[in-house]
Amino acid sequence: MNNKDLQRIEKWNSTLIWWRNKISNVVEQPRHYCALGAQQTVVAINKAIPILHSGPGCGYKLFRGLSITSGYQGGGCTGGSAIPCTNSSEREVVFGGEDRLREVIDGTLKVLKGDLFVVLTGCTADIVGDDVGQVAKEYQNKGIPIVFAETGGFKGTNYKGHELVIEAIINQFIGDVEVEKEKGLVNLWSVIPYQDSFWSGNLREIKHLLEGIGLKVNTFFGPESEGVKEWKRIPSAEFNLVLSPWVGLKTAQLLESKYGTPYLHYPVLPIGENETSKFLRSVGEFAKLDKEKVESFVQKEEKKFYYYIERAVDFFTEFRFDIADRFFNINDSFYALGVSKFLLNELGILPGDQYITEDIPEEYREIIINEFKHLSKSISANVIFEIDGGKIAHMLREYHYDGHKPLFLGSSWDIDIANQLKGFWLNISLPVMHRLVLDRSYVGYSGGLRLAEDIYDNILAAYK
Repeated sequence: MNNKDLQRIEKWNSTLIWWRNKISNVVEQPRHYCALGAQQTVVAINKAIPILHSGPGCGYKLFRGLSITSGYQGGGCTGGSAIPCTNSSEREVVFGGEDRLREVIDGTLKVLKGDLFVVLTGCTADIVGDDVGQVAKEYQNKGIPIVFAETGGFKGTNYKGHELVIEAIINQFIGDVEVEKEKGLVNLWSVIPYQDSFWSGNLREIKHLLEGIGLKVNTFFGPESEGVKEWKRIPSAEFNLVLSPWVGLKTAQLLESKYGTPYLHYPVLPIGENETSKFLRSVGEFAKLDKEKVESFVQKEEKKFYYYIERAVDFFTEFRFDIADRFFNINDSFYALGVSKFLLNELGILPGDQYITEDIPEEYREIIINEFKHLSKSISANVIFEIDGGKIAHMLREYHYDGHKPLFLGSSWDIDIANQLKGFWLNISLPVMHRLVLDRSYVGYSGGLRLAEDIYDNILAAYK
């Protein structure tokens, strides 16, 4: 037995111990997946092809969870069961899977045409200790656009996997380059494809807003992106915009150190007039844009927004049925913050407890707490970080509603607790199994209108 075999056995044993310690901490109804879920990040890049070095079934299960149960979104030409995979078995565990990985990469290159190939590892490959980096380097040396990321499930959630993929592309594909900055070009780091069921529509709307004030935008994912061409332009950007409470901050910090690109962190998803106007003015000030141009666009969009709001005044004032007067988010911080500010400040619904369901690293939690402390000048909300859906349901049952009619904004799992408590419910967070999602967006001025429509559609439907 050589040293490599001994290292594999040692790694295997340590992983078994890790799993043994975790197995008693069963989580009911988690709202995220393992790091290998980053395959959907790759799928969302135009003409990028994921190659999985994992056990059989991993990729398809993740596709089902992050695509089908995310508003019944399909996989495209390289998603779902079409994702190349080594289907590692006992043989690869015993003898290593590097040769098998080479076979799958060779087959993929013959059959599928892509601008970028991304090798992702599952638990098996990471435990065995396959040198996936060396295999990828062999193809890189031949001029093939391929990168790798170690995304074994024990590395963390698909939020972590998402950032690992982006880091791999930056370091291995773009590399160390020196280019001139392009005036007005911004890299957008915001929603996680498929984890956010409304990702493509949201990216479209964010791009529209930023272009409206005079910027050019690299969105990187979905139909609004030029694919690999945009990724190659990353070093040319004048600045990076992190539009999320915490996801994307590590990416922006990497780009700042690697290419000297500054970044703006705006932690709140802009929904409705109030937050969207504030967001655009903040970006305009940071980017030193023409203030008159920014203000002209803002006022034009505000005018359209209030045209529709004014038409709805009669409905809001003469509504004859029970109406929600407390809202409870059961979703990730990205939506919880944006939705909370909109519902409180523009629809006049007060916050109950806010349940943040992604496994946020400790160093970012204070950002979230502080934002909820200042939902408005005089109103704050209690934040509870909890990934276990069973515990959340228990806390909701114990909450003192004092006659208030609750509105729950969460996943398909949360409809049961909403019915038990005779409240209203809207499916906006993963899993989304009660809606078909095509290009719907909740971002911006128009997104606020859509959110109000969807909430009151559900309230009205309860009385039919």
